[in-house]
Amino acid sequence: MTDREAARPAAAPSIPVLAVVGVGLIGGSFAAALRQAGQVGKVLGVGRNAATLERARALGLIDAAATLEEAGRADLVLLAAPVGALEGLLAGLRPHLRAGTLVTDAGSTKQEVEQAARRALAGQVGQFVPGHPIAGSDATGPEAACAGLYRDRTVVLTPLPENPDAAVARVRGAWEACGALVRTMDPASHDSALAAVSHLPHWLAALYMLYVAERSDAARCLELAGSGFRDFTRIAGGSPEMWHDIFLSNRTAMLHEIQALKAVLEEAERALSRQDGQALQSMLERAAGARRAWSRERSE
Repeated sequence: MTDREAARPAAAPSIPVLAVVGVGLIGGSFAAALRQAGQVGKVLGVGRNAATLERARALGLIDAAATLEEAGRADLVLLAAPVGALEGLLAGLRPHLRAGTLVTDAGSTKQEVEQAARRALAGQVGQFVPGHPIAGSDATGPEAACAGLYRDRTVVLTPLPENPDAAVARVRGAWEACGALVRTMDPASHDSALAAVSHLPHWLAALYMLYVAERSDAARCLELAGSGFRDFTRIAGGSPEMWHDIFLSNRTAMLHEIQALKAVLEEAERALSRQDGQALQSMLERAAGARRAWSRERSE
């Protein structure tokens, strides 16, 4: 390094003050990734549990605990809370939002979140850019946060008509600094697609786990369970509060997907009942081929 390079001041972070509401896996990883990328100055953490915020501070995810009022004066606010809590959080932020403050979220549904934002923020709704990082784990809490969680993972933004282009670009830039691949969608398309490939799998895993656990011979079944059971039910260990809110928020799309899946299950049940090996083989081959093709595409 030359003397001139050593004397050159470091570039100012693109987000001087970040506020994260909900410093667990999602919010903590967002803060950690931006800090690692040198894109954030001070990080404020907001939450219901003082002990959780203290753990987040001790882990270096945040610099200090803060109130919603203090968060409203940050440059960017991420709401990493269950979707059912977002309207109340936005309403609490509204009186304190600076004109230059942007708010985004990490909610898994977008139509109901947009409606909640309009009710809570009214004329300031243009400061809210809805988003959804498609990344996660069954682990929870600040200890689960990882700076690499979003690397090469998709983040969907569903901008509102009121969002200035510069606001969407700033939120996009924050996620890209985390290593994410950002795309935009309309809220209805997002909710329909996520019901099929994210929400329905969690629904099935949770209910299947409940079915096995409450059988009269559950102990024997679980003793014999192997890797297939482990892999299929892993996501059933996710946050009940979070998934309760997601299922209710996206209930219209969920009900549609459940009915569509019932039709496939009934087709398979008919093949089994009739001992129609050819029909059953065809369904299994189509499923295996689709899974292998998807896996190849993901690895390329």
